[in-house]
Order: sequence, then C-alpha cells, then structure tokens
Amino acid sequence: MPPTGSTRRQRQRGEIETLPSGSLRVRVYAGIDPLSGKKHHLVEVIPAGKDAAKLAEKARTRLLNQVDEKRSPRTKATVAQLMERYLEILQIEDTTRASYERLVRLHIGPLLGHLGVGRLDGETLDSFYCELRRCRTHCNRRPFDEHHTDGEHTCNKRCGPHRCRPLSNSSVRQVHNFLNGAFTRAVRWRWVGSNPVRQAEPPALPKADPQPPKPAQAARIVAEAWRDPDWGMLVWLAMTTGARRGELCALRWRDIDFTTALLAVGSSIGQLGTRVWEKDTKTHQRRRIVVDAQTLALLRAYLNHRAQRAALLSVELAEEAFVFSPLPDGSTPIRPDTVTQRYRRMCSRLGWDMHIHQLRHFSATELIAAGVDVRTVAGRLGHSGGGTTTLRVYSAWVAEADQRAAASLAARLPEVAAGDWLRDTSRASRYQTDNSQERSAPYQRIAADLRGSIRCGALQPGTPMPTVKDLGARYQVAAGTAQRALALLHNEGLIEIGRGRRGVVAHPVPLVCKTSGSRRLPPLPATIATHPTSAASPWHLG
Repeated sequence: MPPTGSTRRQRQRGEIETLPSGSLRVRVYAGIDPLSGKKHHLVEVIPAGKDAAKLAEKARTRLLNQVDEKRSPRTKATVAQLMERYLEILQIEDTTRASYERLVRLHIGPLLGHLGVGRLDGETLDSFYCELRRCRTHCNRRPFDEHHTDGEHTCNKRCGPHRCRPLSNSSVRQVHNFLNGAFTRAVRWRWVGSNPVRQAEPPALPKADPQPPKPAQAARIVAEAWRDPDWGMLVWLAMTTGARRGELCALRWRDIDFTTALLAVGSSIGQLGTRVWEKDTKTHQRRRIVVDAQTLALLRAYLNHRAQRAALLSVELAEEAFVFSPLPDGSTPIRPDTVTQRYRRMCSRLGWDMHIHQLRHFSATELIAAGVDVRTVAGRLGHSGGGTTTLRVYSAWVAEADQRAAASLAARLPEVAAGDWLRDTSRASRYQTDNSQERSAPYQRIAADLRGSIRCGALQPGTPMPTVKDLGARYQVAAGTAQRALALLHNEGLIEIGRGRRGVVAHPVPLVCKTSGSRRLPPLPATIATHPTSAASPWHLG
C-alpha cells in the first residue's frame, strides 16, 4: 500500500510525442477500427514554436472530448470504402443500383474517394458540388481533345476540343442524396460522429419543366406511328393511358378486360444492357385504367391482327402472350430501350427532339386541362401522395383564367359566314364518345368496333360497309340493332348512307382541336392495315 498521506497519480490519456523536426504529434486512442480490427488513434501534428507545448495540450484535450462525446471517427476508412460498403447492404432495384454505381465511378470516387470519412466537411462538399456544376468530366480547366470512343477509330463530328458541360441539377441532387444516405448509415455504424453532408448546402431542387407535345404535334406523331400497326398501337396506348414505357412492355393480353374496358397495370420490364427482366412497378402498386371505346376497339382489332399473323406462321399466341412482342407468339416482351430509341428516331424525322416519357406528360396535361380532378389523374398515372407529384412534375401549366378569357372573347366576336370548310368542321365536331350509360348497349358495341375500323384504316374511305344482315349474324343481334349502329355512325359523319344503296366509309375531314381550336389531321391515319380488306371480312371485327 502507498504511504499514508501520499496521492496516486492518474495515468494520462493520450500522448504527446516530439518529432525530429521539433514538431509535436498528439495521439489519442479512439477505439478499434471496425474494418481492420486494429487500434484506431486520432492524430494531430503541432508545428514547432514557442507555444507548441501549450497548443499540443489543447489539441489533446479537444481530441479527448471528441472521443468522450462520440464525435470522432472510429475508422481510417476512406469515402470510397464507405461507398462500397453502403452499396453492399443497400436494398434497391437493379436499375437504381446501376445509377448509383455510375455516380460513384464517375464523380464521387475520382474527387472524394481518397479522403478519409472523418476528413469530409461541409466546405469540401460545397466545393465538390461546385465542380460538378462546372464540368461533368472534371477537366481541371486544361484543354484537351475528346473522342467518342477509347479504341482506334476514325474521328468524326463527335470528336473535337473539350467543352465543359455542367452536370444537371437533378444529377447533382442525386449525388447529394446518395452521400447523405451513406453518411447517415456511417453515423449509425459509429464510423463518424456526425453527418458532414448536413453541413453542406443541398443543391436546389430542380424545377419541373414538363414539355408535352402540342395537340398538332401529337396528331403528327400518331399519324407517323400508325405506319406500323405494332408501333402505332404502343404509341397510342402510351398517349391515352399515360403508362410508363416499362409498364407498356410488360402488358399482357390477360391484363385487358374487353368486357369492362379495364387495363390492369401490375408489373414492368427492366433492362440493363442486354439483360431484361420483369419486375414490380415503380411505386410497387397495381392499378386499373379505364380505356375509351375507340382504344378498346383498337385493342380488339390488334389482338385479332396478331392472332392472324401467328396463324400465317403456323404458331399460336402464347397463353401469357405479351401485347407488344417481337415474336409472333408473343412470348417475349419488347425491350424498353428499343422503345426509347425508336421513338427518338421517329421524332427526329419529324424535326423534334422528344422522348417517349413526354407522352405521359401529354396524358396528364390533357386530362387536367379537360377538368379531371387531380386525384383521378394521379391514380391513372400511378402516383401516390394525393396528386402532389402529378401537379408539380407531370402537368404543363394550364391557366383557367386564360381559358375563360378566350371563351368570353369568342362570345363577343361576329359570326363567321358559313362555307364548305366550316360545314365540314361542324360535321366533324358532332362526333362524341359513348357515355357510361350507353357503353353496354349492343348497338354501341357494334358502332365502337366499326368506328375503330374506320379510324385505324382497316376500312378505307369509299369502302362499302358490312350489310345489316352480316352485322346481325356476326354480333347475334336483331336487324334493327345493327341498323341503329349504322345510323349512329352516319350521324357522326363517319359513313355515308343513301336511299336504296349500301353505306360506304366517308372521306375524312379535318378535326378541330378542343384545346386550341386549331384544325389538325385525324388522330389515326389509314395506314394500319397491312393487307387489303373487304366489307365481308374486316380483319378486326371478329
């Protein structure tokens, strides 16, 4: 035992070591490194000077406080090691994982990967975001030539002097969110004491700027697409339902209920390079979309068209056949990247730089402009949150006051003298869609099928219509019901009926856009039919 009256000296935590240069190195034990399993120390070097001893003691006290308050990093791991570990345990879709890995490979790794997780702070991150907004290739302001490929090649217009292009605001914010998630997990693992990403100013939220096609552009897009029935049907569904490209690729014939006019969306097709797989929808929810009578008739016609094509090749549609498939039996879905590339090429031929997701914007915008409530639009598009995303991102700006002003102005304008073109416009404007009360009527179903035949071009202008007797036998209805269906089409201006002669398909007249009042082409040109048709056996009326 120590002598009476003596005091035991407590062992000092941390050590201060003098280096050969005269500087002082402060070392404080901070635990076991979870990655290497070795002892982890906080180290700080104080330059030589008359106050070096005092400054070293202050540094030791500061480092001890960080350890006691658990604010110090417990590892010497780098940011690159944290990114690798975070991606290992993250449960996300393969496409999202590929996107994150690309951000790490191109941006986070080259600029921040070598730093220790404890050395990252708000100032470093702000400088990092500034560099991303300056140049996405991090050129360090040195002139050099860029080539479109790393291998041997003949240079073309894609090769030339480097030009700095900033990373988009949405991509910078995606980098920020990914870093925030990784360092939040690092705090939970006690790799670091606090999340440095929260000390940086987050990138501004990108302003939504949807640019849906204008009605006249939409008419030209549909007209161009219907040159190929398979492609025209896909573009038409994208425009009328607002479904995502992966959801359209995953659509099967069993998902379409021709009785209730419902289209079920419950899966999507994902693609990474050459790998294609079926997965959940983006929001992991199933939804049912009501389709209009014309679209339903087109789908019924397209189904019969695919069945006849398969029969010509001595195959049958598979039980789980996809609606859009490159194979005759429909056993394989079309690839999403194929849809994207083909749509871009089609719009490029028309002189526009557009992508297929803008058809989703078009559907949302037109529905909202027509007065459909936002929750219904959000349900059709598959959005959650009561329609907030729908209004913020997927609908172009529509000013009700401007619409009311246009209506008031039109009411005060003098009446235009009637001419041939005006009578044609009035005749075309008499067309109206079937309401929900009459949709189930037999004559309405016959009229819808015939209307789809005319719109899609299976029944060309001037082609004789099926007789009342033929329609009655085909649909198992009375002659009066078939006559009523033909009378409805005659009132809509789609067919011409004369006393004592058979009805024929009327020549199309320009339609009037409901939103802008401008004249445009009919939405479906007469190009879908790939073989001659006749009144006795129109291919889509079966």
